[in-house]
Amino acid sequence: MTSYILLVSAVILLCVSLKKVSNKLGVPMLLAFILLGMVFGTDGILKIPFDNFKIAEQICSVSLIFIMFYGGFGTNWRHAKPAAAKAALLSTLGVLLTALLTGLFCYFELRFGFWESMLTGAVVSSTDAASVFSILRSRRLNLKDNTASLLEVESGSNDPCSYMLTVIILSVMSGDFSGGALVWMILAQIIFGALVGVAVALASAFVLTRVQFGEDGFDTIFVFSMALAAYAVASVIGGNGYLAVYITGIILGNRPLKNKKSLVHFFDGITGLMQMLLFFLLGLLAFPSQLPKILPYALAIALFLTFVSRPISVFFILTPFRCKIRQQLLVSWAGLRGAASIVFAIMAVVSPAYMKHDVFHIVIFIVLFSISIQGSLIGILAKKLDMIDESGNVMKTFSDYSEEMPVEFVKISVTKNHPWANRKIRELQSLPDLLLVLILRGDKRLIPNGNTVVHPGDKIVLSALSPEENLGIHLTEIHVEADSRWVNKPLSKIKIGDGKLVLVLKRAENVMIPNGETVVLENDILVISQV
Repeated sequence: MTSYILLVSAVILLCVSLKKVSNKLGVPMLLAFILLGMVFGTDGILKIPFDNFKIAEQICSVSLIFIMFYGGFGTNWRHAKPAAAKAALLSTLGVLLTALLTGLFCYFELRFGFWESMLTGAVVSSTDAASVFSILRSRRLNLKDNTASLLEVESGSNDPCSYMLTVIILSVMSGDFSGGALVWMILAQIIFGALVGVAVALASAFVLTRVQFGEDGFDTIFVFSMALAAYAVASVIGGNGYLAVYITGIILGNRPLKNKKSLVHFFDGITGLMQMLLFFLLGLLAFPSQLPKILPYALAIALFLTFVSRPISVFFILTPFRCKIRQQLLVSWAGLRGAASIVFAIMAVVSPAYMKHDVFHIVIFIVLFSISIQGSLIGILAKKLDMIDESGNVMKTFSDYSEEMPVEFVKISVTKNHPWANRKIRELQSLPDLLLVLILRGDKRLIPNGNTVVHPGDKIVLSALSPEENLGIHLTEIHVEADSRWVNKPLSKIKIGDGKLVLVLKRAENVMIPNGETVVLENDILVISQV
């Protein structure tokens, strides 16, 4: 037992080290982790025997739940919204076209069986977000024409469609097929998956905003369990569990939740661990000695996928939107295959469906080809196509949350003879750089304004610069961009909603306590308090 624990810790440390190296080199970490798994595997140096595809499928399925959830949770919907329609078509119709064209190539040119051809097309039809953005993030490259957001939403949301195609084709190959059942399966996958995702997200948001958890970290545990629940409930009733998880993540990630920064940090860590586990396990399952046997088929499919089926699908969908040729070329090239394709290939291996060819190792080769060749050239191609946006970086695409603002809250009691008793807020003479942010009046919590009268018995909460946060007031950061309606307006003229107050204004390296006359400028960061 101890030796296994030591081995696991060594593998994780190696994966962390490889991640740092791959980020510096701009190579997707997926490639490094799979190769490490191959080194540890039966054909590798350490020769660890592992070929249990059923256990691997279960582990990988759970890992994909959190990868899908965080893919949605980390998407900045405000930046992604302009590309949402194009991304939705690419992640549905684009997946179908890619799968169909690749399947037909396997059938007519490589002489695979028809359904085995369609299965091969289905499992490689989705793209991998982690691979693309490990490159863009490591080099801090943003792409013109909102291309980064387009790729993020497409690659984060197309796995459910690929999964649905794989499940349907495997059902047909296993003999569980009828016209009515097929139609029902498709409708159930989409409708039940979407409904469960929305329902779980709204229920989770309601609980997170209304319930005070007794201990720190319990809200994180709650969200963790709800991500699992979204997948499980949808799957039990015949829906698409991955679609439910993605929708839950994207709704929760774009709501002003309490302790969102801690949620982001937790799921960033757990997703990183799941990616390490999943990619290493997939490499461990592979037998490099089998790759030469499938090389002619796998190389032909990889080339057709890269230069024919993916570009045709992208140009067919994006041309009606009048997207520039250079953008379509880059989107076509950035369609990297990743972990989901290998997981779906594992599903094919453990299914009762008969397959003549080694689909698993064919997909392994395609993924290695995709992330090593396409992945390494994304940055170079983007520069050649003049698609690099020098005015920003790719992190705008994500719902990132910076460190907490240095704010401390101080509570004082107003007695009958207190100089502030029975006076309006705007009449009070307080210390510089202090702001009255909350009045506790009995069981009520009041967000004051200039005309609010302070009563004897009130407890007053003041804010000042400090690294602390307490008293049940939670903070939300808003970055003021050039097109914001708040730019060049004083705070007194800005409506931010009932029960909210601008607590801190951060401008470049300066942090200040604002007042009603403070004018908001482009690139300011407003810290808004809400009870």
